[in-house]
This record gives sequence, C-alpha cells and structure tokens, in this order.
Amino acid sequence: MRFATRLIALLLILTAAACATQPPQYRDEAIATLERLKLEGGERLRPAEYASAYQAFLKGDSLILSEEYREADRYFEMTLLKGELLERAVQQETERQQAEARRLAEEKRKAELELRAKNEAERLARARAEAAARKEAVEVERRKAKPQKEPPQVNSYTVKRGESLPLIASHPQVFGDSALWPLIYRANRAQIRDPRHLWPGQVLRIPRNLGRDDMAEARRYAQERPLH
Repeated sequence: MRFATRLIALLLILTAAACATQPPQYRDEAIATLERLKLEGGERLRPAEYASAYQAFLKGDSLILSEEYREADRYFEMTLLKGELLERAVQQETERQQAEARRLAEEKRKAELELRAKNEAERLARARAEAAARKEAVEVERRKAKPQKEPPQVNSYTVKRGESLPLIASHPQVFGDSALWPLIYRANRAQIRDPRHLWPGQVLRIPRNLGRDDMAEARRYAQERPLH
C-alpha cells in the first residue's frame, strides 16, 4: 500500500515537472498572426497597434530563454489577442478605404458625365449657331441673286414739270437709257417742236418693238446732238 502511494506521488511529481518544462503552445500561431497582419497592411495602417503586438511577442521569446514557458505563453496569447483586435481594425480601415475609393470613383464618373454633357451641349449650340449663320448667308446670297422685278413697260408717258426727253427715256418703265431719247422725239414730232422744251401734261407715245439698229441710230443721234 505504501509502495502504491509512493508511486502515485512520484508520477504526480514527474507530471508537474513535465508541465513546467513543456514548450510554449502559441508561439507558432503568434508568428503566423504577425506575418498575416504584415501582409494585410496592419503594420502600415495601424503601426502603434502592430508594434504593441510585436513587443508582446518579443517579450514571450525573451522568457523562453530563461525557460519560463508558461509566462512566455501568456505573452504569446496576448500577441494573438492584440492581433485579433488589430485584424478587425485593419479590416474596418480597409473597408473604409474601399468605400472612400468607390465614392471618389463615383464622383469622378459623375463629373466626367457632367463635363461630357456640357461639352455636348456647347457643341450642339455651336452647331445650331453655325447652321443658322449658314442659312442666313444662303438667304442673303439668294436675295442678292434674285433678279429684281423689272417695272412694266409703258406705251405712253405723261410729262411732269421739269422733265426732259433724256430724263424720261432713263426711266425704267420707258427705256432705262437716257441716250434713247431720240426714239421718243421721233415718235412724237407732231407735238414736240423743240426736243429741249416739253410741257407738263403732254402725253407722249413710247415706241416699242424696236430693233438694235433703231437703238444704235438713236444713240448716235443723241451723241451728235446733245440736249445739254
């Protein structure tokens, strides 16, 4: 009976000694956590929190040298806890940055659409103005090119005060050429004694159906015998 009691006591002592010298369980997990945080940007985004977790890990490593394994494991567990908190913070910061990037991208897209719409509106306004200017220019040219309606030709003309045969001949509805006054004179010799003197109210016949020779002869006569 005493031997059995002694044996149990010996086993308990050996178990306690084994537990006291058991290497830390969480060191590898703590290393993996720190590496993962570094890859995820924890050191860059939250340098103070990352440094705190890393210092806890270094403290645990220093305790291993003095074989204080249980105490070292406490620091490695602390590293894991700080790492977990830091991972949450990094995730939140990453999500915030992504949301901000999406917001900025949306604002940029809207600004580009507004600028494109503004440019298109200005282009259309310029196009309408240019089209209106072209239309106006065409209309002006059309009006210029449109032949003026000639006044109707008259077969008789009533003399007004102060008028002369050249003046009457220059009227568009008569001949439109003052040099053709001899034609009127010859057609009205019965009532015109002197081509230099006309009386208001005289009704003069205007000859029509004249040939080129008639007009040429009239111009020669007017040149040879000017009334002025």
